[in-house]
Amino acid sequence: MVVGVLHPGEMGAAIGAALRGCGHTVLWASSGRSPATADRARLAGLEDLRTAEGLARRSEVILSVCPPHAAAEVAKSTAEFNGIYVDANAIAPATSRSVGAEMARYVDGGIIGPPPHSAGTTRLYLSGTEARDVASLFAGTTVDARVLSVRIGDASALKMVYAAWTKGTAALLLAIGNVARATGVDDALQNEWALSLPGLPDAARRAASSASAKGWRWVGEMEEIASTFAAASQPAGFHSAAADVFRGT
Repeated sequence: MVVGVLHPGEMGAAIGAALRGCGHTVLWASSGRSPATADRARLAGLEDLRTAEGLARRSEVILSVCPPHAAAEVAKSTAEFNGIYVDANAIAPATSRSVGAEMARYVDGGIIGPPPHSAGTTRLYLSGTEARDVASLFAGTTVDARVLSVRIGDASALKMVYAAWTKGTAALLLAIGNVARATGVDDALQNEWALSLPGLPDAARRAASSASAKGWRWVGEMEEIASTFAAASQPAGFHSAAADVFRGT
């Protein structure tokens, strides 16, 4: 099978390498991408088709793995594609359905876990009528592909509610730390956490480290989660505020 990956960031390159290791031909498009992306694609053994249009002409399946705010634009770059388009980005179910409405064939996806360098760490949840066909591509790879349903939006919904906790609580810890420092009680808070909530100091440090490296990507993800909550008649303010926190990192 010929699979195009848009784009090989840390996650996309690792997924591409997993597919290539299982015998699939994996393509990418270098136009407009950074030298760091090119290095990742080269190390993963991906074939460069230069443009998204060229990639779409060669591919049987396209896997979109990009920051949430870019998902719709990346999809538009493959407008003439007639194969299976898999949007595996951290987007709201409504956003996924909007992207899928423009595609000839579409599968909704959501990734939970780190880049899949080893087995047992990373799940790719899929939904849509051709989800099982996409899942079969990952048989024998380090990616655990799981089909949720035939309904577009279910995989994205799972990603949203999962990240609402993992990244939402990270944003809360960052904001708490900012307030503690601003009010001069950070040392006292750290001491109290060590006594009564001993896991929180390390969790706060991990949140700060991750946000420093990836917080810019999480702004759009928090906005998509806020939209998901609003669509379910739940308060969107939690994650709109989390977006503001990550915007400041």
